[in-house]
Amino acid sequence: MGSFAVQRYAQILSSTLSSGEGKIPLPRHKGGVGDGPAAELHVRRQKSGDEGIVSMEADAVKQAKNTVCLWYDGDAEDAARFYAKTFPDSSVGTVYRAPGDYPSGKKGDVLTVEFTVMGIPCLGLNGGPAFNHNEAFSFAVATADQAETDRYWDAIVGNGGQESACGWCKDKWGLSWQITPLALTKALADPDPTAAKRAFEAMMQMKKIDIAAIEAAHRG
Repeated sequence: MGSFAVQRYAQILSSTLSSGEGKIPLPRHKGGVGDGPAAELHVRRQKSGDEGIVSMEADAVKQAKNTVCLWYDGDAEDAARFYAKTFPDSSVGTVYRAPGDYPSGKKGDVLTVEFTVMGIPCLGLNGGPAFNHNEAFSFAVATADQAETDRYWDAIVGNGGQESACGWCKDKWGLSWQITPLALTKALADPDPTAAKRAFEAMMQMKKIDIAAIEAAHRG
């Protein structure tokens, strides 16, 4: 788990643990999409005055050096499973569940989910309704042709998502995606500024990118 997730997990556990020290085994995910590595949570509670301080270390078999942490309102596992079935080189890893009841949930609730989206390691954090996704962060997906563009776009929008503009869309959890054909990138990078401008102006009129229309505009 990332450092923020570990801190939140520690806050949750602080209401369920008495003084002492031990290790809590974290369940191996058995979802069919991908079995995550087994992990063990080392919990240590120390007394400091009248307050108990919980420190934790999560030791997983595999741990990425840098992970994208995405905030969800209780449905991180659903999002992870959708991404895993929609995109190549994607999978669901370890699902971390609460070992006991806590103020905003109960034993067995999913706290965090490790998953990979097209090779990028991510951590879904069920942090509650305090924060929402916005366009300040997005996944930019390069597509080879119109069929691949349509497949990702239709999967995201058709699963409760929303079309935006210029190849942008949002999934049902509010996370933004840029579905960008390589043909568009190539046209916009043309050293001929007039040709690039025509492709750019065509793109500005689109929601999902139409490669044939971009190429026609680029040619003039």
